[in-house]
Amino acid sequence: MNVYELAKQVIQQMNQPLSPNEIWEKAVELSLDKQLVTKGKTPWATLGARLYTDVRDNPNSIFEAVGKNPKRFGLKNVTANQPSILPTDVEPIVKIEKFTERDLHPLLVKFADSFFHFRGAKLKTIFHENSFKQKKGYNKWIHPDLVGVYFSFNDKLREYEKVIIDFQNDFSITATKLFSFELKIRVDISNLREYYFQAVSNSSWANEGYLVTLKLDEEVIEEARRLANSFGIGLIKLDAENIEEGQILVPATYRKEIDIDSMDRLASENKDFANFLQNIIDDKKIKKVNSRYDKVMENTEIYKYLNDKGIK
Repeated sequence: MNVYELAKQVIQQMNQPLSPNEIWEKAVELSLDKQLVTKGKTPWATLGARLYTDVRDNPNSIFEAVGKNPKRFGLKNVTANQPSILPTDVEPIVKIEKFTERDLHPLLVKFADSFFHFRGAKLKTIFHENSFKQKKGYNKWIHPDLVGVYFSFNDKLREYEKVIIDFQNDFSITATKLFSFELKIRVDISNLREYYFQAVSNSSWANEGYLVTLKLDEEVIEEARRLANSFGIGLIKLDAENIEEGQILVPATYRKEIDIDSMDRLASENKDFANFLQNIIDDKKIKKVNSRYDKVMENTEIYKYLNDKGIK
């Protein structure tokens, strides 16, 4: 089965236009993804690109584009004739997830531990409820969901000689890097800007800030790239079924100078963040990770956890 046959079968079964993400999610639910000849690392992206190109360039395409933001695809002379579905008024298929954003934290921790860019960075959850009480909604613009630190002496990809680590420290070469993560279950075109600027607001203290999501509408990526050119926040797509296939879709801009005032403000309001900074100081002194960060689960443990939570 190729991607066109997969899309056709899913749209026929649902009998309404669907976005590439919705097509892929339904295909996985129906186990049609297992029948694909090739999938690649981001099959939902491949599916979206193929459908866009087919509709645009193939006059004999069986598909047609419907609406925008997000664009959906239907079958000519089938879904187009459904009276209850109008091109400009297609309601998204909303699946109520049984897990929470915080349930995704172990997945991001595992991803950061193994992904080459983070090189074994240690992450810590920032519990908003441990902050001093503020007006409703105030804390979400200040507190990241997770924070992270990379130590050159704990590099997972390369074991540096002690003299190199000392040289980095003495000459202020990057031996430590700070990360900020805003984690969401799904990012689509309707919520991208709110989530993105939430990440902008609570990441100024870090060298790199990221908006992280488990599920993503394809149209978000280009807009996220444009926003990153101006504001520097990257975009990460997690993969719960194959953790190593998670990706940085949009790289973050590295900031050499961090906002100490924002760091001080966050540390004064949240003891988890203050403890995180103290952990970094303590570990850096002994050049060994000896403090409490979020646990990195073993492979069997993390996949069992994700399965038990229903995270796909």
